[in-house]
Amino acid sequence: MNKLQLTGIYIYPIKSCSGISLQSSEVEDRGLKYDRRWMIVDENGTFLTQRDHPQMTKIKISLLDEGLLATDKLTKSSVKIPFDFKGEKIKVKIWGDVCLARVFNNTVNLWFSDVLKINCKLVFMPDDEKRIADRNYVEDERLVSFADAYPFLIVGQSSLDDLNQKLDSPVPVDRFRPNFVFSGGEPFCEDNLKNFKIGNVNFRSVKPCSRCVIVTTDQMTAERFDEPLKTLSTYRKKGNKVYFGQNLISLNKGIVRVGDEIILTDNHSLE
Repeated sequence: MNKLQLTGIYIYPIKSCSGISLQSSEVEDRGLKYDRRWMIVDENGTFLTQRDHPQMTKIKISLLDEGLLATDKLTKSSVKIPFDFKGEKIKVKIWGDVCLARVFNNTVNLWFSDVLKINCKLVFMPDDEKRIADRNYVEDERLVSFADAYPFLIVGQSSLDDLNQKLDSPVPVDRFRPNFVFSGGEPFCEDNLKNFKIGNVNFRSVKPCSRCVIVTTDQMTAERFDEPLKTLSTYRKKGNKVYFGQNLISLNKGIVRVGDEIILTDNHSLE
């Protein structure tokens, strides 16, 4: 089997807004540094995503030394989101979890409300908040940010290539919003990943990632299509769910870099 090599690292600082491609990243106890530590909530504190608000794709996020910069791709208006702030804590809801998060000021919140055309607020998960990854598939307590249920998602380039060969119009990997993309191996060999190492960080695969309407959303224009969910459902469906990619947890902190080899650590072959 040809070697597996990390070819892409992505973070999504504000849940469901645009991602950022990195050459290296720090693995922290709840995911990659800055990944989904911010989230947009409605007036009731309930999280918003592209599932119901595809226009969230139009918010580009950039990393600055002092914080984030959110930019409306259409109008080019922007707002700075400082790392150093002490907003009051409010209760927020994400899936079945209730967390405490710090809410930003009116200037930031009005900007997001104007861009998304819905009354909303931006919140941040502080370091002392302990949201736990889904215990149905993780034996011990593992922290997670505002990601859906697990800290990391990995996708094989071979799997995307296999899918795109079946589509009239190929889709880019950003439809699947992975943290890691790797080259090498057979299509969907990530289904069989168990324990492995990237750089000096040990990872464990916990469950396949079930897919929703977000993968049909063009991440540049917010347009919706039938594909690739329609085609994926013909050969990646189990029960009533369609799967693409693997959810992961990390067993230690460290640094991962594009170019790192993925080393299996359980003597398990992917062939």
